[in-house]
Amino acid sequence: MTEKKWTLLLLGENPKGIRQFTLSPRMMRALVGGSSLFALLILALASLLVFNGVAYVRAQALSAENHLLSQELETFRLQVNGLEETLALLSEEDSRVRLLAGLDATDEEILEVGIGGPGMPFPEAHPLWAFDSLTSKAAFAVEYDLNAMERRARLLAESLSEASDSLMAHNELLQSTPSILPAAGVLSSRFSASRFHPIHHEALPHEGIDISAPHGTPILAAAKGVVTFAGVMSGLGNTVEIDHGFGYVTRYGHASKLLVRRGQEVARGEVVAQVGSTGISTSSHLHYEVRVRGKAVNPLNYVIGRVIP
Repeated sequence: MTEKKWTLLLLGENPKGIRQFTLSPRMMRALVGGSSLFALLILALASLLVFNGVAYVRAQALSAENHLLSQELETFRLQVNGLEETLALLSEEDSRVRLLAGLDATDEEILEVGIGGPGMPFPEAHPLWAFDSLTSKAAFAVEYDLNAMERRARLLAESLSEASDSLMAHNELLQSTPSILPAAGVLSSRFSASRFHPIHHEALPHEGIDISAPHGTPILAAAKGVVTFAGVMSGLGNTVEIDHGFGYVTRYGHASKLLVRRGQEVARGEVVAQVGSTGISTSSHLHYEVRVRGKAVNPLNYVIGRVIP
């Protein structure tokens, strides 16, 4: 059987330029195969160029992202430094407040204790390590510092809270401590374990002080508290007794007039009675006592500056 052949004509503008080529089926298959292979090579090269272009664009984008990340980390680091300075100032203020509150300053070593330990992560464990070890280290350092500052801030908050509670307690104590002479006048008799009594004519304890003053002179509460007695007391006549808390009780005797009632809350300096000469008394004066946990003490020891109002 005769093998079919392929004839290829190439025509140009000049009729004499006609070219004719006769191709056998084998040659035709070779030509088609070569053309197909060439086309595949072109396609592969084009795909490679496209892939490389995409990879290049992605690499540029990642580089830009990495640069932005580094800038952000640097910003965070600067902010961390600023926060560290703020915490240092707070630490100094905490020491001053604790001193005012009568507390020992927080040990600086406690505030500086690290947050490391067996469970503490390390830079190599960060997912970023495989791509950029330097950035991973920077991120780890910032995270570590933030954790340390968070712990320090928490300790300072607890310390300041403790100091605040102590200051409030001290404030209550100061407000409840008798600290003024309760009447304007002349100190006529002092606190004594034994003195000659002007009426009984014998040596007896004098568990307070006497302040001579004109009839009707205001008698002031020596500190804030609650009136526990307002009435006639044996020997002292019209008397006011105030419980200030913290074991402090004050007593005001020989009054001509009582201006408060039992259960009434009073403030330091509030008028509770008027000077008189009721009870066992020879003249107008105030008998003033201070008792601490039931024991009579010298009232002058509890007067700031010992200034008579």
